Amino acid sequence: MTRRSWNRRPVWVAGWVVACGWAAAFPLVSTLETHRVWGACAAVGYLLAAVVMLGPDGERTRAAAVAAALAGALAVPLGYLLVNGAAQSEVEVIERAGRLLLERATPYLEAPRSVDEVTPYLPGMAVLGLPRAVLGADSGLVRALGDARLWSAAVLVGCLWAGRRAYAAVPGPAARGLRRRGVGTPGAHLTAVGALIASPVVALPLVVSGVDLPLTGLLALALVLADRSRARAAGLALAGACALKWTAWPAVPVVMALLVHRAGLRAAVRAGLVAAAGTAVAVLPGLLLTPRAMGEQVLAFPLGRGQFTTPAGSPMPGRLLADLGPAGWYAAVGLLLAGGLAVGASLVLRPPRSLVGAADRLALGLSLAFLLAPAGRFGYLALPVLLVLWSRLVRQDVYAAAPRGSYVPAGALPGPKGARPGLPRSPAPAGGVR
Repeated sequence: MTRRSWNRRPVWVAGWVVACGWAAAFPLVSTLETHRVWGACAAVGYLLAAVVMLGPDGERTRAAAVAAALAGALAVPLGYLLVNGAAQSEVEVIERAGRLLLERATPYLEAPRSVDEVTPYLPGMAVLGLPRAVLGADSGLVRALGDARLWSAAVLVGCLWAGRRAYAAVPGPAARGLRRRGVGTPGAHLTAVGALIASPVVALPLVVSGVDLPLTGLLALALVLADRSRARAAGLALAGACALKWTAWPAVPVVMALLVHRAGLRAAVRAGLVAAAGTAVAVLPGLLLTPRAMGEQVLAFPLGRGQFTTPAGSPMPGRLLADLGPAGWYAAVGLLLAGGLAVGASLVLRPPRSLVGAADRLALGLSLAFLLAPAGRFGYLALPVLLVLWSRLVRQDVYAAAPRGSYVPAGALPGPKGARPGLPRSPAPAGGVR
């Protein structure tokens, strides 16, 4: 495998040490029991991972370090919280939404009595609460199996797996070259993905709530499918994401812009229509049965204009402006709209041409939205961070091993539809194409 700066032992050791320090702060500063439990367990796991990385440098050492981090940051705290039935309030909200969806065909209560009875998600999120509604909570094992966190994690992992298969399927001689260099092999990729999942970016939200993980996975899958010119499949993935939270809607123009470059305008329009139709099918029952409740809980509540005060109150620029009064709130909303228009204009003037470019553009748009929204949490920023990191990880899995000037068979690497086969991936060295 070609050595890259991020894959060197000092970088791995430093990363685990930083993660250990981050996790160790939670038992000291957090007021939430779930966060304190995660921090105490994760700090030990990250410390063990750093110690393991001091051993012989190699893939086995990295895999062992990732296993230690996964145990401390994921398996132990999640198991403890599942057994004790402890979670952030979002988990209870999703599970109640699933029960209401099963009983009333809408996840929204007409007259919520407290903030805990508000469902600030679109109806698709209630699907993750259906296992709890079906299984119940009669015993510890059944209660754990129905926990919405497990199903949120399953959606994330399934989407990342499907995305990797769609992106990194390399046939013929190119695949053999990748395997000889250690890139594209299941072991190397699993280690890298395991490190990403064990990191605080994924492990913390997965253990305590998991609410944004399925959204992130579906967006990542939609971007990969668009990069592979699979318009209908990308539209379906977008529909799944857009039916969970309206914060996924900015992904639609990003995916369409990438598809224009990869497969043409008609494919982009096809993906957009599939996404719109799928979202409408998921959202329409709730909108018809409880229109007022849905509007107040899905739109007004997250923007800080609902009957109850949203607990998403991290001191980000939009929230600080909104706290100044009505003028500040309108200023925050104006900046939010201006940021969205700027990102939209960039899609027209300089559209993304690759998976990484599209992921970066979507991450930029989402980051601006989370920072400038009148209400939000720092934890929301994990979504764009994960998109940026994973897009580079899955691309490197295919590209890193192909040396400059090497011959790449048709279809081996992602490229625009109709690209000429048999071309070198960069200007050929003296002597012509091999």
